[in-house]
Amino acid sequence: MAAIRAMRTTSYADDHFEPDSSADPQAQRRIRGHLEQVDYMAYACNREVLGGLGQAKAEAVQRLALATAKARARWVIKALEISAAGAPSTQQAGELTALRTAYEELGEAYEGLRRMIERGYVTYVPAAS
Repeated sequence: MAAIRAMRTTSYADDHFEPDSSADPQAQRRIRGHLEQVDYMAYACNREVLGGLGQAKAEAVQRLALATAKARARWVIKALEISAAGAPSTQQAGELTALRTAYEELGEAYEGLRRMIERGYVTYVPAAS
Protein backbone atom coordinates (compact mmCIF):
# COMPACT_ATOMS: atom_id res chain seq x y z
CA MET A 1 0.00 0.00 0.00
CA ALA A 2 1.47 3.34 -1.01
CA ALA A 3 1.02 6.41 1.14
CA ILE A 4 1.66 10.05 0.39
CA ARG A 5 2.46 12.36 3.28
CA ALA A 6 1.78 15.95 2.40
CA MET A 7 3.43 17.53 5.43
CA ARG A 8 6.56 15.39 5.73
CA THR A 9 9.35 17.40 7.32
CA THR A 10 12.15 14.89 6.84
CA SER A 11 13.18 13.54 3.49
CA TYR A 12 15.70 10.87 2.72
CA ALA A 13 17.47 10.82 -0.62
CA ASP A 14 17.88 7.44 -2.27
CA ASP A 15 20.20 8.71 -5.00
CA HIS A 16 23.48 9.97 -3.59
CA PHE A 17 25.64 10.26 -6.68
CA GLU A 18 24.79 12.01 -9.93
CA PRO A 19 27.83 12.14 -12.18
CA ASP A 20 28.68 15.20 -14.21
CA SER A 21 28.43 14.01 -17.81
CA SER A 22 31.37 16.20 -18.82
CA ALA A 23 33.69 14.84 -16.10
CA ASP A 24 36.40 12.31 -16.83
CA PRO A 25 35.10 8.72 -16.22
CA GLN A 26 38.14 7.97 -14.06
CA ALA A 27 37.39 11.04 -11.91
CA GLN A 28 33.76 9.91 -11.62
CA ARG A 29 34.88 6.46 -10.37
CA ARG A 30 37.20 8.10 -7.86
CA ILE A 31 34.39 10.33 -6.57
CA ARG A 32 32.04 7.32 -6.37
CA GLY A 33 34.69 5.48 -4.34
CA HIS A 34 35.03 8.40 -1.94
CA LEU A 35 31.26 8.67 -1.57
CA GLU A 36 30.99 4.94 -0.87
CA GLN A 37 33.54 5.41 1.92
CA VAL A 38 31.50 8.32 3.31
CA ASP A 39 28.31 6.26 3.15
CA TYR A 40 30.00 3.36 4.91
CA MET A 41 31.33 5.65 7.64
CA ALA A 42 27.82 7.00 8.20
CA TYR A 43 26.47 3.44 8.29
CA ALA A 44 29.10 2.32 10.79
CA CYS A 45 28.48 5.35 13.04
CA ASN A 46 24.71 4.85 12.93
CA ARG A 47 25.07 1.14 13.65
CA GLU A 48 27.33 1.87 16.63
CA VAL A 49 25.19 4.63 18.13
CA LEU A 50 21.74 3.28 17.30
CA GLY A 51 22.71 -0.29 18.09
CA GLY A 52 22.91 0.87 21.69
CA LEU A 53 19.14 1.30 21.63
CA GLY A 54 18.87 -2.46 21.76
CA GLN A 55 16.33 -4.45 19.86
CA ALA A 56 13.11 -3.22 18.31
CA LYS A 57 10.59 -5.70 19.61
CA ALA A 58 7.38 -6.14 17.64
CA GLU A 59 5.32 -5.11 20.66
CA ALA A 60 7.19 -1.81 20.99
CA VAL A 61 6.87 -1.08 17.26
CA GLN A 62 3.15 -1.85 17.47
CA ARG A 63 2.74 0.49 20.46
CA LEU A 64 4.44 3.29 18.53
CA ALA A 65 2.27 2.65 15.45
CA LEU A 66 -0.87 2.61 17.63
CA ALA A 67 0.12 5.83 19.42
CA THR A 68 0.67 7.46 16.02
CA ALA A 69 -2.72 6.31 14.74
CA LYS A 70 -4.45 7.55 17.91
CA ALA A 71 -2.70 10.92 17.66
CA ARG A 72 -3.85 11.29 14.06
CA ALA A 73 -7.40 10.34 15.04
CA ARG A 74 -7.45 12.91 17.88
CA TRP A 75 -6.23 15.62 15.51
CA VAL A 76 -8.80 14.84 12.80
CA ILE A 77 -11.69 14.38 15.27
CA LYS A 78 -10.87 17.73 16.85
CA ALA A 79 -10.73 19.37 13.42
CA LEU A 80 -14.13 17.94 12.55
CA GLU A 81 -15.59 19.18 15.85
CA ILE A 82 -14.18 22.66 15.35
CA SER A 83 -15.27 22.88 11.73
CA ALA A 84 -18.86 22.05 12.71
CA ALA A 85 -19.00 25.42 14.45
CA GLY A 86 -17.42 27.37 11.58
CA ALA A 87 -14.06 29.06 11.55
CA PRO A 88 -11.80 28.15 14.48
CA SER A 89 -10.89 30.60 17.19
CA THR A 90 -7.24 31.36 17.87
CA GLN A 91 -7.34 29.01 20.86
CA GLN A 92 -8.91 26.22 18.79
CA ALA A 93 -6.33 26.70 16.05
CA GLY A 94 -3.63 26.39 18.71
CA GLU A 95 -5.16 23.14 19.96
CA LEU A 96 -5.22 21.79 16.41
CA THR A 97 -1.61 22.79 15.92
CA ALA A 98 -0.58 20.97 19.10
CA LEU A 99 -2.48 17.83 18.07
CA ARG A 100 -1.02 17.90 14.55
CA THR A 101 2.48 18.41 15.92
CA ALA A 102 2.07 15.42 18.24
CA TYR A 103 0.88 13.28 15.32
CA GLU A 104 3.70 14.43 13.04
CA GLU A 105 6.37 13.84 15.69
CA LEU A 106 5.10 10.35 16.40
CA GLY A 107 4.90 9.67 12.67
CA GLU A 108 8.48 10.82 12.15
CA ALA A 109 9.63 8.69 15.09
CA TYR A 110 7.88 5.67 13.57
CA GLU A 111 9.46 6.34 10.17
CA GLY A 112 12.83 6.80 11.86
CA LEU A 113 12.53 3.49 13.70
CA ARG A 114 11.40 1.75 10.52
CA ARG A 115 14.44 3.12 8.69
CA MET A 116 16.74 2.00 11.51
CA ILE A 117 15.36 -1.52 11.18
CA GLU A 118 15.52 -1.41 7.37
CA ARG A 119 19.15 -0.28 7.42
CA GLY A 120 20.15 -2.86 10.03
CA TYR A 121 21.07 -0.33 12.71
CA VAL A 122 18.59 -1.92 15.13
CA THR A 123 17.58 -5.56 15.24
CA TYR A 124 13.87 -6.28 14.81
CA VAL A 125 12.47 -9.01 17.05
CA PRO A 126 9.18 -10.47 15.75
CA ALA A 127 6.37 -11.26 18.17
CA ALA A 128 6.46 -14.70 19.75
CA SER A 129 4.08 -17.13 18.07
